[in-house]
Amino acid sequence: MESQTKNCQNCKKDFVIDSEDFDFYEKMSALGGSALGGKVPAPTWCPECRAMRRFAARDFRVMYKRKCDWSGENIFSIFSKNSPYKVYERDIWWSDKWDAVEYGQGYDFTKTFFEQLKELTFKVPQPGQTAWNLVNSDYCAGSNNLKNCYLVFVSTNNEYCMYSSWINKSRNSIDVTRAESSEGCYESFGLIKVSKAFFSSDCEDCVDVWFSKNMQGCMNCVGCVNLRNKQYHIFNQSYTKEEYQKKFLEFDFASFKNLENFSTKAEEFLSKSIVRCVQGKHNFNVSGEYINNSKNVRSSYYVQNGEDCKYVQHLMTPSSKDCMDFSLWGQNAELIYETSSSGEDSSRVKFSYRTYRNARDCTYCMQCSGSSNLFGCVGLQKKQYCILNKQYTKEEYEALVPKIIEHMNEMPYIDKKQRIFKYGEFFPAEILFFPYNDTLAFSYFPMTKDEALTEGYVWEDPEEKNYKVTLETEKIPDHIKDLKNEILNELIECAHKGQCSCRCTTAFKITKQELDFYRANNIPMPRLCHNCRHVRRTKNQRSMKLWNRKCAKCQSDIETSYAPERPEIVYCESCYNNEVA
Repeated sequence: MESQTKNCQNCKKDFVIDSEDFDFYEKMSALGGSALGGKVPAPTWCPECRAMRRFAARDFRVMYKRKCDWSGENIFSIFSKNSPYKVYERDIWWSDKWDAVEYGQGYDFTKTFFEQLKELTFKVPQPGQTAWNLVNSDYCAGSNNLKNCYLVFVSTNNEYCMYSSWINKSRNSIDVTRAESSEGCYESFGLIKVSKAFFSSDCEDCVDVWFSKNMQGCMNCVGCVNLRNKQYHIFNQSYTKEEYQKKFLEFDFASFKNLENFSTKAEEFLSKSIVRCVQGKHNFNVSGEYINNSKNVRSSYYVQNGEDCKYVQHLMTPSSKDCMDFSLWGQNAELIYETSSSGEDSSRVKFSYRTYRNARDCTYCMQCSGSSNLFGCVGLQKKQYCILNKQYTKEEYEALVPKIIEHMNEMPYIDKKQRIFKYGEFFPAEILFFPYNDTLAFSYFPMTKDEALTEGYVWEDPEEKNYKVTLETEKIPDHIKDLKNEILNELIECAHKGQCSCRCTTAFKITKQELDFYRANNIPMPRLCHNCRHVRRTKNQRSMKLWNRKCAKCQSDIETSYAPERPEIVYCESCYNNEVA
């Protein structure tokens, strides 16, 4: 089919559906037989709006104390005590003490499909944390295979890490976002096989780098940018080993005052350097930002080992293949469409949220694992041929699903903004589990409370804190050598004092694990809470959106995540590689 231009029913902007997109829709329509699969229609929302509503399905870096609706005991949960949903403690939810099929309901052709699905979500318990294989890591979410970790999110296979997100196969690190196979790092972003990176970003195969950016194969560097296989450099200037060590000691980064002053100088130096139009390597025929080791991945963001994908985001665990409009996870996922948070050997999943662990042929499902041939189900494990959690025979299932799809098209759900949700649309805002400001969407598509409520989302107002601060920011010792063990007993004031948009906790404590880390690496303790540190650390993360502009050197046309009005000196891939090689 030829390309078509449509008008987004959400933002009212025009967008293009390519011929290759129609080929993918046909492929998804044919799964399980054309009648059973239901013809997958072309989207009515533009790619950006589609990504936003998928991100709005996913909780991110927010946890609460509340009671378990099974035991009545206090638990740490991704659902607040104000949430209307029934919540079970993680281990109970995964146990065989209950069965979500018990909440099954027959399909009612007098109501819209989404009304009935919403009713089901209020009945079926949800897990307090979406995590498994945790050892001494109870205060983590969206993660698995963690040991001795604290407040780590969307991560896997880590040990002794704290206050971090999107990290894999890493250990002994604090305040790190986006790290793979790294160790001993602090306040850094975008690391691959790095040991001891501090206040640095986008570094690979590096050791002992401070306040540096876009480095590869480097050791013992401070305030450097765009270096390859260098050692003993400060502000990109070479020094002997003895000169470097002397100057490094003079910097005395163990002093908070010295650290902040140097950070300002480093930021000014780094801002004058050239930047590559997009970050990524080892790719063939790709477009987007932060894409690596991929082939035929188009208009996407943060993809590792992807193949034949389009409009996908945050697929960082190998690998994902033949997917479209798919956000978060991956790990041997295939043939996934308009779905948020699916993975681990799952395939043929459409319009779903958190379907994983070998989930197959699932449509409009939420929090289902190890299951196949489900339609409109919530919380099922190792089930098949179910609709709205009610068990059917294979023949009954295959006869009823096409009728439901036809009913969805003839009697669509219409939200309060008059947006129409037929078969083929992702869940309306009213069906999603989390307040907008608790989701990943809030980070990438920020809204005010009034804007979110107008769009149909809910909002979680910050709980009023009655903390009694015992140590004000200004009274924290400047130098790490002056920090006594008594700091572990203090409730420390966050320097932002809640006067920011970072979900500031207003006060925080530090643990012995943290204190030992600061002392071992000779760095001062932070003055901000972990939420404010996260926002500051990721403020320079590249955008999902791409713009057309000219290479600053050769004037060729380039596509980049740097908007034309931004001051960065942007080079095309070829010019950048020639400059920094």
